[in-house]
Amino acid sequence: MNLTALVPIKKNSERFENKNFLQFCGQPLYRIILEKLQAIDLINKIVINTDSEVIADDCQKRYSKTLIIKRPNNICGNEITMNTLIKYDLTQVHGEHFLQTHCTNPLLSIRTIKHAINLYFKNLTTFDSLLTVESIKKRGFNNKGIPINHDNSKLEKTQDLPEIYIENSNLFLFSRGSFNNNSLSRIGKKPQFLTMSFIEGIDIDFRDDFILAEMIYKNKHLFEISN
Repeated sequence: MNLTALVPIKKNSERFENKNFLQFCGQPLYRIILEKLQAIDLINKIVINTDSEVIADDCQKRYSKTLIIKRPNNICGNEITMNTLIKYDLTQVHGEHFLQTHCTNPLLSIRTIKHAINLYFKNLTTFDSLLTVESIKKRGFNNKGIPINHDNSKLEKTQDLPEIYIENSNLFLFSRGSFNNNSLSRIGKKPQFLTMSFIEGIDIDFRDDFILAEMIYKNKHLFEISN
């Protein structure tokens, strides 16, 4: 098993300024996920694609698995998609299997990461990729007001509704072959879903997300989450 982690970390954040550098429970936010990846033996290398010299220097000194990719100007900016960054990273590194995550998921646990990796490799003959999701049982509608998982005339109990899966941007596992064969997408044609709780899957986009995640992190003993 040879697995490379891909972690994009940019200098500027459009929706929440400097979020990756903010002190989260005593250290910069970007370090939280990197320390977890460093501790997992199943991960051979951590590739950090960044346009920040501060992050590049700090991570090279701090994490022995780190390979820094300095982000070229032509793929900098908020309009650049994650698949574009992955496409570039794959031209810079060897290997067939990849795990992609973000430094904005500080509650993502080592236990969940290991579980995802094992599921991915165990089921490669059935699924071509894996992503973490939140599962909800609520009445959903599309943007035209049409129900997507229920019938308004029946009004079933919410616990009896079909589940809706929401991508939570925590973990993606895929192969080089799957990425290239699926229109350069980290999600393949046959993805496997790994359900996570809303709490563990909090993704920091805004200031309120940061405050909530830090409060939970400081009180992990009150929640069913681990390091």
